[in-house]
Amino acid sequence: MAVEIERKFLLKNDLWRSSSSSGTRFCQGYLTETGPGSVRVRIEGEKANINIKGATLGIRRLEYEYEIPVHEAEDMLEKLCLKPLIEKTRYHIKSQDKLWEIDVFEGENEGLCVAEIELEHEDDAFTIPEWAGEEVTSDTRYYNVCLVKHPYKDWQ
Repeated sequence: MAVEIERKFLLKNDLWRSSSSSGTRFCQGYLTETGPGSVRVRIEGEKANINIKGATLGIRRLEYEYEIPVHEAEDMLEKLCLKPLIEKTRYHIKSQDKLWEIDVFEGENEGLCVAEIELEHEDDAFTIPEWAGEEVTSDTRYYNVCLVKHPYKDWQ
C-alpha cells in the first residue's frame, strides 16, 4: 500500500529563494472533486502522471501515481478536468537533510505560496526553517483539489 506522509506550511518570507532549485512548471487538473479520493492528472516539466490520493485529513494519506504520455495528459487536462486548472512552479530546497518543496501558485491561485515536507514516518523529527510559517496541514483550503472549487483569489 502506498502512503504519503506530508506536512504543509505557509511561507512567511522569501529567504528560501536563495537556496532553491531553478523550479519546475506544473499544470494539473482533477477528474473528480468529491468522494473518498481524488484523481489528478499532472504535467510536471517534460513528464506526466495520473495520481489517485485518499481524501482523508491529516498528514497521512493513501497515494498511487502512474506515469502517462504527455499528449494524453494534455488532452485530459483540456477536455476532462475540472476548471480552473492548478498552475504552479515547484522549487526544491534541502534543509537539515530534509527535502522541502515550495509551490508558488499562478493563475486563479496567484499569491499563494506553500512549503511541503514529505516524511518517512508521522513522528519524524525535523526543524522548521526560518522561512516557514504557520502549519496548514489540516486546513483543507490549502489542498490542491480544493483550490479548484475555491481558488485563492476568491479568499480575500
